[in-house]
Amino acid sequence: MDPVITIMIAACVGAIALVFGVGSILQSRRGSQAENRLAAFTGGKSQIGSEIADEIVRDGMASASGLFGQLAARFKNLPMFFQQAESPLKPEQFVALCGGAAAAGGLIAILVRSPPALIPVGAFAGFSCPWLWLWMKRRKRLKKFEGQLSDALELMARALRSGHSLTSGLHVVASEMPAPISKEFHKVHEEQNLGIPIDTALKNLLKRIPNMDLQFFVIAVCIQRQCGGDLAEILNKISAIVRERFKILGQVRALTGEGRISGIVLMALPPLLFAAVYYLNPDYVMILFDREEGRKMLFATGFLQILGAVCIKKIIDIKV
Repeated sequence: MDPVITIMIAACVGAIALVFGVGSILQSRRGSQAENRLAAFTGGKSQIGSEIADEIVRDGMASASGLFGQLAARFKNLPMFFQQAESPLKPEQFVALCGGAAAAGGLIAILVRSPPALIPVGAFAGFSCPWLWLWMKRRKRLKKFEGQLSDALELMARALRSGHSLTSGLHVVASEMPAPISKEFHKVHEEQNLGIPIDTALKNLLKRIPNMDLQFFVIAVCIQRQCGGDLAEILNKISAIVRERFKILGQVRALTGEGRISGIVLMALPPLLFAAVYYLNPDYVMILFDREEGRKMLFATGFLQILGAVCIKKIIDIKV
């Protein structure tokens, strides 16, 4: 195999490994954040509440035990990923689509007469496009659910105050709220009607929708069913917290808008400039591929690009 192609493939694999490694490190902190926010909300931890919270946190953090464990969990939970994104394609159809997109990306790289070392990069870009579309679709659905959660909790609190049961409150949300929250709560209601305990049905909802605020709701319901308490008041407090968090998050996004735009420009400028120079003077660019020093510079550039993207994301991604 051409050493240039080998170096580019190694660079792509290294970049993927770096992204997954950073993601694993970032996700490993979510468990402690969940416990801290739960303690701040409740004002303390009962023994039963701690056990329920720890169980749910362990379920949510089971896939973040390491790089290889995370990769295995990703492939194991691939059907759940498609369900969260409401993909119209089955996993096997989607994999076939990715293969066709990879072939199309490599063919386009050949047609535009790109250097041989960039053909695998074009194939990888084509392979990544369907995954990027699916990831964006999933992210959009989860964000929409997150935005509807406060209204759903307030609606359930009103139903409980009017004398309805928790099951009836779930049915009210399923019938009155728009998708996707109505579909998810309808599944919980149907599972409960089929004999599944309400705690188990809510934990299944949490597995389908990995959301921090929803985790508070599930923990509150589990604790209330074992220890008692005014669930309507608890739901109102959670709803108020969610609304305030969204308000602060909007302010943070407005203040970090300049940084996000700067990050996009800085990340997009090098590849666009490379393409423009290659189009104007291909011989000038081919030095990077024909010489050993040039190939090392390309590898270092790719690594620094990924490192810069991670640093910029850490600066502008403020947890609320």
